[in-house]
Amino acid sequence: MAHAQKMSQRFHAWLADHPDDGILRFIFRGVVLVTVAVLALDLATMNGWLRPEDIGLTPAETRASPGLSVPAILAPLLPGSDRRGAPLPQPDAATAKPMSFELVGGGRLMATGTITPGISEAFAAEVGKRGDYIKTVVLNSPGGSVGDALAMGRLIREKKLSTEVAAGKYCASSCPLVLFGGVERRAGDKAAIGVHQVFAMSAPDPLAPRDDMSDAQRISARCQRFLADMGINLQVWVHAMETPKNRLFIFKPEELKALNIVTEAAAVAAPVATPPVVPATKSRT
Repeated sequence: MAHAQKMSQRFHAWLADHPDDGILRFIFRGVVLVTVAVLALDLATMNGWLRPEDIGLTPAETRASPGLSVPAILAPLLPGSDRRGAPLPQPDAATAKPMSFELVGGGRLMATGTITPGISEAFAAEVGKRGDYIKTVVLNSPGGSVGDALAMGRLIREKKLSTEVAAGKYCASSCPLVLFGGVERRAGDKAAIGVHQVFAMSAPDPLAPRDDMSDAQRISARCQRFLADMGINLQVWVHAMETPKNRLFIFKPEELKALNIVTEAAAVAAPVATPPVVPATKSRT
């Protein structure tokens, strides 16, 4: 009790010794310090240094995104906060493997699997060997190497082939770059076509100097030029750049047509393997 009285006396003595403008400056400095502390806390949370539970926020007070958690009040300020982001699809036994090619009936070349580095060369060899019979490249892929996807897309356009994502299948990440190469582009019922940010892979040699930001920007520029050459609305790339690399921006059916991703809106039935004009071939890498 005596201690409390002594503290009260000291406080009143301090007030008596300080004019009003000094008190206001003191209060203003206190407000500034509190504001800086709050901003620092928000910054730490936004960069993943703190989790919502570390600062006592409830799930209802936060907006969660992989690698990023921010207070709900800041969520509308985040780039792409009004956009949808679907989880990356989990590859099945077929799509988890390096992309393979199989020629089936109706001139359809089935391209299934991951676009691994160098796969564009195997694709070019397949087209060179069976080019007279191939009419449509049918894609089912989680994506992969951007450089190879660009090369495949340009070869498809050069050969004036069509592209397709069959009903219920998906074409994600870099795979749409292959799709964009088709002179005619189709998507079946409930086919999922999605994009996200491009990124540079880490250098094999950890001692080798590398500017990942510069590499990513260079890749981005190549992709934008490719979209323009293929006649695809560049808004597609805006959606890609707004979406973290571990999520997907899945285009709605009306967006596929509006952005010129597909040239035919009608659903395409899943292809049925029938005897082709030439013996079926299958190549893997």
